[in-house]
This record gives sequence, structure tokens and C-alpha cells, in this order.
Amino acid sequence: MHASLKRWLFLLHRWLGVALCLLFALWFVSGMVMMYVGYPKLTEAERLGRLPALHADAALLAPQEALRRAGVQQPLAQLRLNMGSAGRATYLATPLSPSAGARAAMAIDAATGQPLAATDAQAALATARHYAAAEPSYAGTVTEDAFTHSRNLDAHRPLHRVDLDDAAGTRLYVSGSTAQVVRDASRTERGWNYVGAWLHWLYPLRGGLWDRYWADTVNGLSLAGIALALSGTVVGIWRWRFATRYRSGRRTPYPGRMMRWHHVSGLLFAAVTLTWIFSGLMSMNPWKIFDSPQRAVDMKLWQPAGLALSNAAPPAQLLASPQLQGVRELRWSQAPDSGLQVVAYGAHGDRQVLDAATGQALSYGKEQLLTAAARLSKAPITGHQWLTDYDFHYYARADHSMTGGMGKPLPVLRVMYGDEARTWLHIDARTGLPLGQVDRRQRTQRWLFALLHSWDWLPLLERRPLWDGVLIALSLGGLLLSGTGVVVAWRRLRKKLRPHHRQGNAGLPVRH
Repeated sequence: MHASLKRWLFLLHRWLGVALCLLFALWFVSGMVMMYVGYPKLTEAERLGRLPALHADAALLAPQEALRRAGVQQPLAQLRLNMGSAGRATYLATPLSPSAGARAAMAIDAATGQPLAATDAQAALATARHYAAAEPSYAGTVTEDAFTHSRNLDAHRPLHRVDLDDAAGTRLYVSGSTAQVVRDASRTERGWNYVGAWLHWLYPLRGGLWDRYWADTVNGLSLAGIALALSGTVVGIWRWRFATRYRSGRRTPYPGRMMRWHHVSGLLFAAVTLTWIFSGLMSMNPWKIFDSPQRAVDMKLWQPAGLALSNAAPPAQLLASPQLQGVRELRWSQAPDSGLQVVAYGAHGDRQVLDAATGQALSYGKEQLLTAAARLSKAPITGHQWLTDYDFHYYARADHSMTGGMGKPLPVLRVMYGDEARTWLHIDARTGLPLGQVDRRQRTQRWLFALLHSWDWLPLLERRPLWDGVLIALSLGGLLLSGTGVVVAWRRLRKKLRPHHRQGNAGLPVRH
């Protein structure tokens, strides 16, 4: 290679390293923190477990009557009933076609049919008292803070912050629309997140002036990091003597201890460092490369006319069944056969499926689910799988992890379509409801992000602490590489910025 090109490659690696090595070190440290403390979230299991139980003896209006009194037009996209709004039974009605900038579901008092007013401090405190057996204190409202950057909270802003006087130092975020808890964060989660997800995802740039540039900033730094890792790998291989040794007797030319460690650790951990930077970039879906130009499955066709609740039975009739004791939430939805069903959720996520009009238990077979899946796409169904165990593409992660706590029930039916994107649809075999679709591009992202970045590989995930040991060892290697880079960069900058010891201010020799 031409000498001048070599020199430019050396200079590229040197000054990219000066600019980025500290960020790399912080990424490795924060990544290890995220293995055990994730960004705060309220998982479905946590939410259901905290909700008060619904009781059959409560005098609650039938859904259609409550909606009529509240002036809510049918059909709806979704309807739920729980006691999460200040401890009162509440219908949460989501319109079929929400207007631009629509707020969260409308909250309706299930006993009177009166729409609930916007959440105030008293309602937020009442919700907190029913959420946890601890005395709450009101901490004001916030539009967005360090622990509420998620876009799925937008419909609930402003959020009311309520602190619980419990051992965990829990902070609750209560919806400004429905008065329901939408996020919780313990003192431990909040503290560790400043050196975990908040730092790892560069969330200091979120929610303020730089919010619009956040994604571009992360993408740009990732690309610069890839250039740094690639150039360092090439330089490291050039400078290493594989067959012979330098005069010092070493295979590396660097006399300083830090440079020697940096050289050796770079050769050992450059590949995994490059892999993590690249897969981190893939998590951002840069330039929408994993977006499909056209979705083969139209989820709106599952209930094209929305929920029609004209013949829905009153909650008391549904809850009278002994099997539904301790139910936390009822959700009305369209059944695979186009009828109306209710899914009753228990405190531990257990599900009972009932006919919405009669309260009789329902169950679905494979042929019913396939018939319903055929309605969702013009593309033909080319195959299906009945999954009773997780596999490479359908699996669950720990609740605190980035993709964890999202609910991955079993068994499911995987339906495969013959469209150009080779779309798959997963259907919950218990409730008959679609769980989501993935096409070829999204499956590619699963390889390039989840596998390469989090090592989401079942043989490892199912054999913890083997997964922990592998990732911590590799992370420590990456931290050694970037940490030695920080020291080398600091020394170079200090030398560069320090005036030459043999010259005075005028650049003349100094007398000693």
C-alpha cells in the first residue's frame, strides 16, 4: 500500500480514537449495567399484578350503556375494564379512527357512565394508593423526563409523578388522560440508569433542543466508530510482527505499556467491538432500511368495522363465573369467527376467553385461526407452524431487557404468506388474537441487531450464567481496548496542547 495512504489511515485512527475513545469506554460500561438494570418500564405482568380485582357484585353498566351515557360513538378499536383509575371501575374506550394528536383512550366511570375529568393531583394520589400499599407524595407534572422518553407515553402526557414511601423508593408516572399508572421506576432503576440505558442510548440528547437530531447523532457516531474500529484493526495487523520480532524482542513496536496493551487488546477484541458498533447502528433502523414498502398483512381487517358492543353482557354476568375470581381486567375484542369475545386477565397474566354476550368459555382450533388469518392478506398462505416452545424468531427476554416484558404467550400459530416479503403472522392460540407480523427485512434485523448485539441465542439465554460470563468477558475486553485508548488519547492531547518546554512565549530559546 502506498506510504501516504498508510499515513492517512494511521492519522484517521489516531484522531478518531482521540475523539471517540471515551464514548466507547462509556458504552461498554453502560452496556454491562444494562445486562441487569434496564430502562424503566411498566410490564404487563407488573400492571396486572398491581390492579385491584374486579368484583361480580359491583353495580356496573353494560359496555354499550356506559358508552351511550358518555356520548362515545361506536364502533371502537378497543375497550377495556379495570380498576386502575383511582381505584374505581373504569372503561377505557379507544376510538376506531383517532384524530391526529389524539390522547389516550377515554376513561369512563363504569358505574355512572360519566367521562372522567383530566387527571389532577388528587386523582393521581388516589391511583397510587390503590397501586401500592405505601403512602404516596405528589411530585408534580412533567411532560418528559429522563425516564419517560418512550413514544408510547405520548398519548398520556402530561404525566403526574407520585413518589411512594416504600423500601424501593418507587416513583410512579400516572396518565394525565386516564389516571392509570403507565410507568414505575424504583430508586435503584433511576440511579443505575444514569450509567446504564440513559447513557448508552445517549438520552441526554432526548427531550430538549437536540431531540430532533438524536437519531442522526447516534447514527453518525456509530459510523465514525465503525471507521475507527476498522482502521484500528488494519493498523494493528500491520504493526504486529507475526513471523519475526522487533529489536525489543516484542512483536509490537510500542515501548510504552499503555500502547502495548492497546495494540494487543485491539487485536484480540477488535472483531467483537466492531460487531457491537455495527449491530448498535442496526438497532436504529438507519435510513429505514428495515421498513417494508408495503405490508402484506392488514391488521385492520381483523375487525374492519370495529367493535360493535350492542349485545355485550354486563360485567356482573361475566364475572359471576367461579373461574373468573380475582380477574384484574376485561378486554373486548373481535373473535376469529367475527363474533365478539371478552378476554379476562388474571393477576399473573393468565387468560380466560368468553363469549361477550353469553359468558360461555371459548377456545379455537388451528383451522379457525387459519381461516381468520386468510382474511388479513391478499397473499396466499403457504405454510404454518404450531409453536409450543420458543424458537430463534419467537422468544422471550427478561423483563428488564430492551425487548423484554412485551408478552410472548405460548402456544402460538405462525402463519406464512406467499407475498414478496415472505411475511409471517403470529396468532395467540389461546385468545385467537394476532400478536404481530414480521417480514424478511425484520427477520434480517433480528440477525443483525438482536443476535449480534444482545446475543439473543436460545442455547446461551437458556443457560445463564453462561450468557452472562461470555458477554461480561467480551465487554471487559472491549473496555480494556477503549480504556487504554482513553489514556493514550489524553497523553497525546496533553502533549499537543502543552507549550514546548524549550521555547518561551516568543518562540525563542529559553536560558537555563
